Amino acid sequence: MEVPAEAVVQETTDRLANRPGDDAAHELRARAMLALGRLDEAERDAAAAVRLDPDEVRYRELLAEVLAARGAHRDAALEFDRLARNDPRQVAWTLAKANEWLAAADGAKAVEAARQAIRLDPTNTDAQLVLARGLTRVGDAGAALAAATRAVEQRPGDALALETLADALWLAGRPAEAFARLAQLALDLAGGDRTRVVAKARSVYRHHAGWLGRLVAGLPPIFGWALRRGWLALR
Repeated sequence: MEVPAEAVVQETTDRLANRPGDDAAHELRARAMLALGRLDEAERDAAAAVRLDPDEVRYRELLAEVLAARGAHRDAALEFDRLARNDPRQVAWTLAKANEWLAAADGAKAVEAARQAIRLDPTNTDAQLVLARGLTRVGDAGAALAAATRAVEQRPGDALALETLADALWLAGRPAEAFARLAQLALDLAGGDRTRVVAKARSVYRHHAGWLGRLVAGLPPIFGWALRRGWLALR
């Protein structure tokens, strides 16, 4: 039976009161704090575990995960980079580093890390996606379109891959194709994902439709209604 996170916090706190240098207790408490969403405390415990045993990979990986959860994406990327440099064949850490650089809005470093991951595993679709998104961020339309196309070929029907391809098509000056893909994707998604995709579709439509299209795009409820019925298209 799984022990509740609150109980783990209490147990490890008692252990640390008697054995302040217990790195394993710091790790367990950090994981429990992470599960409870107490991220500042989780970071302190993960950092303490790393300080007590700098060579333990598990502690550094935990610290990177906590930093990512806290939104400190640049620091998380640096931690994943340390892990990957110590084991350069570890694709997961290299890919995690690429994702964190992307979350930190550093497209160039995301592209560099994604290419490292692809060199390690040329068939890794997640790495192709991060590469395409990073290339889109830095404005390299041709390379972004090629990477996004490979991702869709490797994982047909994947919503993120299709959205990434639409972004690349828009950047490449092919708004009609981008809008068509976004409009279709909006029908297949729900919640926050659909809201994001519809917002992109509105932006494409507003920039490339005529005056009537711009008027429709400026009225979100009407735009959403027309989009659901398939009445909107770009030429």
